[in-house]
Amino acid sequence: MARKKISLREYQQGVVAKLQAISQGDETRAASKLGLQVGDQFWLVDLADVGEVIPPPELAQVPHSQPWFAGVANIRGNLYSVVDFSAFCGGEPVTGGADKRLILANAKFLVNSGLLVSRLLGLRHADQLQPREMSNNSAPWVSAEFSDTDGRHWKELNFQALVHDQGFLQAGR
Repeated sequence: MARKKISLREYQQGVVAKLQAISQGDETRAASKLGLQVGDQFWLVDLADVGEVIPPPELAQVPHSQPWFAGVANIRGNLYSVVDFSAFCGGEPVTGGADKRLILANAKFLVNSGLLVSRLLGLRHADQLQPREMSNNSAPWVSAEFSDTDGRHWKELNFQALVHDQGFLQAGR
């Protein structure tokens, strides 16, 4: 059976609808995670931890900040700190391209912060993933690791641990 092609706009509206359904308790939280590509790594984030997924707006550079601190964005009149998540994790910075996205933290974390990622990979259901043993050098914001049927290694992001990590909060040099 051929897959129906949808526009990027329809896809994003579907993701927003899923986020709203989860925030209203209409779906089980464990049913699916949002898949992200961050440089050459694959990450999963709980949909309830995501406030919004948007194309990155224009960023104001901040002098004397860490190399991974991409800048500050004005999103509907609110300032958000933007972190290049690939660079923060020790990888190459996210480069230009139509696929990159800004993942805004849910308001429940009480931070106006977003993660710049290489691309959105859509929903990953729990039945598509097999748990793996955690790496010895995993960061404190990695809550679990998985493999998928294609052999890809996925890390699950604990958004709360990330946004409260002292290294994440110290954007200045």
